[in-house]
Amino acid sequence: MHADEELRQMLRDLLWLNSLIATELIQITENTSAILREGNIPESCLTEHAHLRAVALDIADRYLPGTELRKHVEKHG
Repeated sequence: MHADEELRQMLRDLLWLNSLIATELIQITENTSAILREGNIPESCLTEHAHLRAVALDIADRYLPGTELRKHVEKHG
């Protein structure tokens, strides 16, 4: 594999991994908020989190399509 292509693949992998981390952190935040608020998460937070998840998933799909990340994240919602 050519060094430039190897670097491109590594960057795609890192972008995907960061998207994974972002979506999981959003879910952890929601779960923690639900526990602390006895399930009463503000609708504005849920809406904003959904938007942030969508952005992270778009990034993940753009750079490493065909993974299970979108299917996994959609199960949370």
